[in-house]
Amino acid sequence: MYSTKVEPKYNLNPNPRIGLIALASDFMIEKDFINVIKDKDIDFFVNRIECYNPLTRENLIKMSEKVTEVTKDILPDEKIDCIVYACTSGTIAAGYNAIEKKVKAAKPDAKVTTPSTAAIKALKKLNIKNLSIFTPYSKKLNDEVVDYFKKEKFEVTSNSYFDIESDIDIGKVDQNYLYEVLSKIDLKNADALFVSCTALPVLQIIEKLENKLNKPVLSSNQALIWDTLENIGKNISINGFGKLFSAN
Repeated sequence: MYSTKVEPKYNLNPNPRIGLIALASDFMIEKDFINVIKDKDIDFFVNRIECYNPLTRENLIKMSEKVTEVTKDILPDEKIDCIVYACTSGTIAAGYNAIEKKVKAAKPDAKVTTPSTAAIKALKKLNIKNLSIFTPYSKKLNDEVVDYFKKEKFEVTSNSYFDIESDIDIGKVDQNYLYEVLSKIDLKNADALFVSCTALPVLQIIEKLENKLNKPVLSSNQALIWDTLENIGKNISINGFGKLFSAN
């Protein structure tokens, strides 16, 4: 038998790389990302972070303490173009700067996006001033999310919430029922509706809701995916997921 050494040839122009940090109990975020990016030249990697229930500010901050560790395990020692921390209320609780610092301790060259900061960018992109907010959270966490948008200078005209304390239960919400609830929200004083939480099954019904409500509808996952694609220069030719993508 002859054995021959062959020199490898490496790909010097890899696709942009997205590293997603998903809550361990999140049903939706990976599915939503894949539905949007499946036909694009993008490499997509996921790691999950332990989530503590009930969802409280204290537990969300506790969860964020593992961000560096979880980030480091996404292609260790390899470049990631954008790290996505997929927790809306968790970023609000811990603060974006704290999340970014923890991510960059593992991936110093990566851009960082989160649902709450992506939502602010998206709302400004659409020139939204007056906002109706829906969340699935408990009353206390719901109010913290509303206060976050108020501090960012948005006028919150109305607010509804489910009062669910467990992240895994949020992921079990029936999509048809969610559409029924959201489609009945009175937006007469609002420029748009924002639906918080990466675990809610919202993305697939956004266009249907926009047609029904005749107003832009934004969700955590939609804004997060939009901002991620902005960060890696791939936010083009995306249809079927709401007015936000067509605003580019």
